[in-house]
Amino acid sequence: MALPAKGPAKGLDSTPPEHTEDAVTSVHPVDEKLHPSRLVPAALQHIAAMYAGVVTPPLIIGQAVGLDLEGRTRLIAASLLIAGVATLLQTLGVKGFVGNRLPFVNAASSAGIAPILAIVETNAKGSQLPAVYGAVMVAGVFCLAVGPFFGRLLRFFPPLVTGVVITLIGVTLMPVPVGWAQGGDETATDFGSMRNLALAAFTLAVILVIQRFGKGFVKQVALLFGLLIGTLVAIPFGMADFDALKSAPVAALPTPFAFGAPEFQPAAVLSLCIVMLVLMTESSAGMLALGEICDRRADAKVITRGLRTDGLATLVGPVFGGFPTSAFAQNVGVVSLTRVRSRYVVAVAGATLLVLGAFPVLGAVVSLVPMPVLGGAGIVLFGSIAVSGIRTLSEAGLDDSSNIILVAVALGAGIIPLAAPTFYAGFPAWAQTVLGSGISAGAIVAVSLNLFFHHLGARSRSTAPALESS
Repeated sequence: MALPAKGPAKGLDSTPPEHTEDAVTSVHPVDEKLHPSRLVPAALQHIAAMYAGVVTPPLIIGQAVGLDLEGRTRLIAASLLIAGVATLLQTLGVKGFVGNRLPFVNAASSAGIAPILAIVETNAKGSQLPAVYGAVMVAGVFCLAVGPFFGRLLRFFPPLVTGVVITLIGVTLMPVPVGWAQGGDETATDFGSMRNLALAAFTLAVILVIQRFGKGFVKQVALLFGLLIGTLVAIPFGMADFDALKSAPVAALPTPFAFGAPEFQPAAVLSLCIVMLVLMTESSAGMLALGEICDRRADAKVITRGLRTDGLATLVGPVFGGFPTSAFAQNVGVVSLTRVRSRYVVAVAGATLLVLGAFPVLGAVVSLVPMPVLGGAGIVLFGSIAVSGIRTLSEAGLDDSSNIILVAVALGAGIIPLAAPTFYAGFPAWAQTVLGSGISAGAIVAVSLNLFFHHLGARSRSTAPALESS
């Protein structure tokens, strides 16, 4: 079923109007080209929100396989480069082939860390990364093959279902900024200290004050000001780490297959193909959410082009040291919070990621932002995603008792992995991978119950509020 379009029905591939005075006013906010004075700060805000998430997979996996500082730097540079290329493809696109042409960020997903570490543990040193990269490449091919079918399933994602999924994206990601607020490193002696929590609370307070008293564009970049002021306050207390800045090389372009030629092991391939299904579900949910936020509905073609970009980035990424690529929900939160919906803002952020990957010393400057500062800002980011989901649910016909039951059960299924992380410990490995993600579990339950209540033998109910199309 088609999702309700809140704005003018303008296709993503429509030719932009000529820049006459009258035409400029009709440009959709997604296609708006902002003045550099607004564009650059908005792009930096996206970089600040996502940087920690982009470097987390290569840092954790690099340490697990015993790479030295130089090796980990290569992995980080590769992740930044692939994220930059994928984000540019998504936002600018190649007409009719790849790119959803929304303000959508793609990068290495943390959802793949656990299964990748399992592959690492079952392989001898020297074969660990080759086995991982072989499996990731096959997962990319799998995404390219299956992606078009995801776009055709949109009729099973009415606002009732997408509202649940969007809400779960915000709720299930909330432990991430909470961990950042405590310091980020659970093994550190000051993890959860009052000093870290106070810095996170201060950053959050700065953002709230700017939101309350700021005007115009200053209000829109409240998140960036919060990150900047929080970092400046942290420096006198020794809470900003300058070691990465001192040791980072000026330039470090990735070398193809620097960690060995890929190896294709059936068990590893199966594991990451299952992970890819999870990532495709989350990426599709992110596109649906962003389409609602931007008032530009993500239809079947948009979803297909977006997933094709995921697949290409996942397939090509391992050549240079990348990992499975998917949507970054925190950047959906940035768009929702700031209401700056121009895809060119995110395109500039993608180009910046390319530069950061080619020149690690610049990336180290971004990494000066302390984890507690990111945590304070993250509370706002991920919370705003959940609010977007609640807003969608409010329009989905919750006066119907069947819809109430659907939402209640789907949200419950999505929150189980948060409330009881070991709940699925006795399930097969593939089931743990799928159900262990609250977003995927909730999405599967919501879609299944929507079929049960509103599709199977329910023709007489085709006019139910949850199924009304635009």
